[in-house]
Order: sequence, then structure tokens, then C-alpha cells
Amino acid sequence: MDLSGLELLRLWQQTVAGPDSQQVPSIGRLLGMRPVSIDEGKVSFALTPQPDFANPLGSVHGGVCATLLDSVMGCAVHTTLPAGVGYTTLELKVNYIRTVAVDADELTGVGETIHVGRRTATAEGRVLSADGKLVAHGTTTCIILG
Repeated sequence: MDLSGLELLRLWQQTVAGPDSQQVPSIGRLLGMRPVSIDEGKVSFALTPQPDFANPLGSVHGGVCATLLDSVMGCAVHTTLPAGVGYTTLELKVNYIRTVAVDADELTGVGETIHVGRRTATAEGRVLSADGKLVAHGTTTCIILG
């Protein structure tokens, strides 16, 4: 089955809501990431903080926001790629704005492409709290494989 990146992610979006969603091991499943929207060049995913996400200070570990950003920015790039072409993160930069409590409401990550070339792509992303406040933002450079 030859699917473009956009088609593949939309298929994943349908599967996450289906009965087999817990069958496929992935970082998204581990963190409880859910696709909110998937469009060409722009995606958003949500997750709900859990007590297991705590750092030693008791707030959500920064790696959770970094992973959410890496996922939405990388997947935004993926939506622009044709069938058989992959990518991987070459560089990731994250800026943290505020802490997140482990009992906080849903976080939403939004990633959008800035530039997609033949060998590299760049994207930017934001993590927002349930009340719309900026929690973290970042940029990525991805290398295109294929």
C-alpha cells in the first residue's frame, strides 16, 4: 500500500479511534496522544497530563512537551511527503514558557511547516494549555529520506 504522508497520518487518525488502537506500540500510545486535526503542512495532537509524567519537582517533565512538539512538527512535515519518502528529526529546539501540573487539563500541540525542500524541511510548533495559554514552543529541522 503506497500512501502519501498525509494519507498515512489520516489512516492513523482513524485507527487511533478504532478497536485496535491499543495494539500498535508507539510513543503516541504510551503518552496517550490523540490526533485533533491533520491537514497538509499542519497537524495538531492532544494529550492529558498524568501523574507518571512528573519530574522530581512534581510538575510535568519537559520531555513530554518536547515529545509532543517533535511529534506535531515532524508529522506536519510528513503530511507534505509523497509515498515512500520518509524523514527524521535532524535538530529540535524547545523553549519552555510555563510549568504544567500533572493534574492539568488537556495539552494541545500544533505543528506547521515553514519550508519543505528536497533534502531538508523546517517546521515550528506550539504547546497550548486547555485555556489557550502558551506552555512551550519550538522549531525543528528534518532530513528527508528517500
